[in-house]
Amino acid sequence: MKKTLLFSLLSLLVGNYFAQVETLSLKEKAFKDSIAQINEAANASAEGKEAYNRGISLFSEKKTLDAIKEFEKAIVSDPKFLAAYFNKGVAENELGMYLASASTLNKLISIDSTYNKAYFQRARAFQGLNEFDAAEKNYEKALVFDPNNVKVIYNYGVLRFMQKEYKDAIIKFSKCIQIDPTSAYYYNDRGSCYRMLGDLPKALVEYEEATKRNSNLAFVYNNIGTTKKKMKDYPGAILAFNKAISVDSKFHMAYVNRGATYFTQGKNNEAEKDFNQAIQIAPNYSPAYANLASILIAKKDFQKALENADIAISIDKYNSTAYLNRGIAKEMLRDMKGACEDWFKAKELGVELGKNYFTTNCNN
Repeated sequence: MKKTLLFSLLSLLVGNYFAQVETLSLKEKAFKDSIAQINEAANASAEGKEAYNRGISLFSEKKTLDAIKEFEKAIVSDPKFLAAYFNKGVAENELGMYLASASTLNKLISIDSTYNKAYFQRARAFQGLNEFDAAEKNYEKALVFDPNNVKVIYNYGVLRFMQKEYKDAIIKFSKCIQIDPTSAYYYNDRGSCYRMLGDLPKALVEYEEATKRNSNLAFVYNNIGTTKKKMKDYPGAILAFNKAISVDSKFHMAYVNRGATYFTQGKNNEAEKDFNQAIQIAPNYSPAYANLASILIAKKDFQKALENADIAISIDKYNSTAYLNRGIAKEMLRDMKGACEDWFKAKELGVELGKNYFTTNCNN
């Protein structure tokens, strides 16, 4: 009896097991597989959207690297998630990861060549990589889609400025002003173009226009100061640098430029204070050390001048003023060989005084 019952239970279990097996035609199986794939894609898309939304939230919180990781998850979940590619490229640009950004945006454009915002961001990436021709092509492409996009036009103007194509940059900044006459940045940058072209009065007009749009931009007053210094209006330059510092007491460049103006006027103590203040604010700003070396040479403290020039060069190996000053300090410390090496380097970097020192003292 027990055996019969046990056999019956086994038969029942086996019967239930085989009853669940489906016998499908090839057509039916293909249909079922396709349904499964759709369901997997839907799940991946949902996961991708969640990761994408986390990325957007993290980016808004300035947790940019974490945002990039979430955008990557969204892309893995959905390899055609265009917005995830785009925002990943934007975030990489923000961190200066220009090569990664260009690669991300290349993938996006290969999926959808009509995704117009991608061209502007890819132009930014190429510009960061100093691949100016590629950046230019991408700005042009972005403008085909949106001819009056002021962000594109402005950044294109900055590119042209970097290429020293100042007249073309002026055209682009003027276009920005035509679209939006309220932005101080467009007037400031157009002023810098005029300054580079040597039209200092016109540059001043533009900088003054910028201050009318926004009176709280220290760099604009700093530009006014440097322009007035070039025009030998030293009192006017000092007033402009004072204004820059009143707007932003941590704006180290204004201290350096005011110090240089004081030095030109023979006010060495005031200059030294400004250079030291700049170093305190920005200890990695090479020009402050190079300029302080000039003051120390004037005070005949050649050893300290040498030390500050060394620091300037360790921060920026292309600081021509630092090589010039270090050469003078070495000469006074009786290191003529070292002095000539530094003056030669200053000459190579385009300093006329370095060339004169080298020619006069080192060719015998």
